[in-house]
Amino acid sequence: MLVTGSIDEIRSTVRLWKRERLTVGLVPTMGALHEGHLHLIRQLREEVDRVVVSIFVNPTQFGPGEDYTSYPRTLDDDLKKCRKLRTAAVFHPDSSDMYPADPRLSIDIRDLNEHLCGASRPGFFEGVVLIVNKLFNIVEPDLAIFGQKDFQQYQIISRMVREFNHPVRLRMGEIVRANDGLALSSRNSYLSNQERLVAPSLYRSLRYISLQIEQGVSDPALLLEHQKRELEGKGFKIDYFGIYSVDELHPVDTMEPGRNYLLAAAVYLGKTRLIDNMILSSKS
Repeated sequence: MLVTGSIDEIRSTVRLWKRERLTVGLVPTMGALHEGHLHLIRQLREEVDRVVVSIFVNPTQFGPGEDYTSYPRTLDDDLKKCRKLRTAAVFHPDSSDMYPADPRLSIDIRDLNEHLCGASRPGFFEGVVLIVNKLFNIVEPDLAIFGQKDFQQYQIISRMVREFNHPVRLRMGEIVRANDGLALSSRNSYLSNQERLVAPSLYRSLRYISLQIEQGVSDPALLLEHQKRELEGKGFKIDYFGIYSVDELHPVDTMEPGRNYLLAAAVYLGKTRLIDNMILSSKS
């Protein structure tokens, strides 16, 4: 397995593979790899000849007061996991290699970041699009995979691929959960033992609403409000909790029969921010 922080080295390696007519996949990560990441690597290995995993804690997607300096960094353990899965290369550059000291250009996003995580984390998705754009330009993958837990991120990157004409196909990997339903996340390590016991309540609330909609509920406002109160009573602080259009990512009040929607939530439990979602099909 190639392990490098050099842009030139990963570029030359990928281009050599492509001269040999091998297909290349990219799994972008910020490290602290868990089973959710590993599932994406396994899924990609079934579709391409060579898998590249990027490990880079991207400073431009952290806002003031967020956890950039304390974000878990476990490179040695991450490399062991990648080797075990026979990953072809791990790219882990330094910030100084990815960003110039005096940047003059930026990326603007309209509409798609007005709600969900974009509403409470200004600048977050601009930072995500910037780093993913750089990774696509550096690695030039044929296929890249992102997890459904970050659904808004996936939709914005999909739009970036279309508008910037990147020759890369995208895959969305399913959410991987612990046995009690909690969506896996590197930030779950911030939870105290007691908070970890309470955290799966978020999944159970989403699942309850999903089941009600499957049974024909088309006006879910009361369901949402009830579940928010339930979560708040258990110590959660609600950032957002609602149903959104899957394409424009705007909140919806009434669900039309036969259409898909995104049921999504972000909450704080203590100092830990948790996000989760489900894709719903309104009963026709």
